[in-house]
Amino acid sequence: MTLNETLNQREQTILQAVVQCYITMAEPVGSRTVVKRFGLDLSPATVRNVMSDLEELGYLQQLHTSSGRVPTDKGYRYFVNYLMRVQELTLAERNRIDHELSARLRDTDEVLRHTSQLLALITHQTGMVKAPDEHSVEVRHIEVVHVASNRGAVLVADNYGRVHTVMMPLDTPPQGDDLGKLNRFLNDHLRGVLISRIPSVVEEVMRTLIDKQRRLAEEALQVVSFLPRSRPGQLYLEGTAQLFEQPEFHDVGRAREVFGLFEERDRLVQLLQAGIADRSTPVPSVLIGSELRQPGLQEISVVTSPYRVGNKAVGVLGVLGPRRMPYPRLTAIVDYTAGMVSRFLTGLVG
Repeated sequence: MTLNETLNQREQTILQAVVQCYITMAEPVGSRTVVKRFGLDLSPATVRNVMSDLEELGYLQQLHTSSGRVPTDKGYRYFVNYLMRVQELTLAERNRIDHELSARLRDTDEVLRHTSQLLALITHQTGMVKAPDEHSVEVRHIEVVHVASNRGAVLVADNYGRVHTVMMPLDTPPQGDDLGKLNRFLNDHLRGVLISRIPSVVEEVMRTLIDKQRRLAEEALQVVSFLPRSRPGQLYLEGTAQLFEQPEFHDVGRAREVFGLFEERDRLVQLLQAGIADRSTPVPSVLIGSELRQPGLQEISVVTSPYRVGNKAVGVLGVLGPRRMPYPRLTAIVDYTAGMVSRFLTGLVG
């Protein structure tokens, strides 16, 4: 969506007023409402004429002949890009986010899961957090343990403090220090390696070895073959019921389309990723309605931000709600929360 027109001051003031009124009221906004609520030194007739001009330019629309106007996607986009002032969080709000996340510093997955809950609770929208995927996850320790006569388990501890477990069959029970030798080999060659590169690294090592070391490499390759080839980051989703409390989704058809989205985690991940695509700065992104480029989602928006380890984006979080969402406040909350998660993970991994 491109914004080619330059709106004059009066047009900007009235567009901003309509957007803010509609966000608050969820009802078409009339000229008298704009004048009264914002104390404008303009007559309702003048405001009505400007609103008509904004409608012709595509920033507002009139749902019914006798009703007021509501913002279009283009109107929301102009508001977000040029008129919105990001709302500063209060000290109490910042302290709440700090406290809630700091109390869960023991476990990365718990922090990310609680972050989605916290976003939903504070914003009254749907909170979403995508955990780091294997393109940013390194091996800190790997171990094969004997579980039963013909069963073993591969335990992989990563740099985020998580342990991944995969069961594997054992052709014969291990003898003596067989597992000890295998585990030492695995850790000597795989510590610090990206989980997504484990199989290729073992194959590279195997080509350079002979005799007993080669046999160990072959055993190691058999072990890592049981690890998933690709494991996308876990998606944590909370507050979906809150979305259907919004007036926009009292319509059964609209509600069904969005509910279907929540059943398709891959599409949700795409929405989160789209918001931060090709962005080098850790700032929130807003995608509105038709900008999502997905059928059936014209009535929703997402506010997203990457969270980082050092300077590298490793995951993304955000909120999903109706297009009529309080963007200044949500942008501030998402931005601050992403910063907190980034600091926690940087401290953990570093």
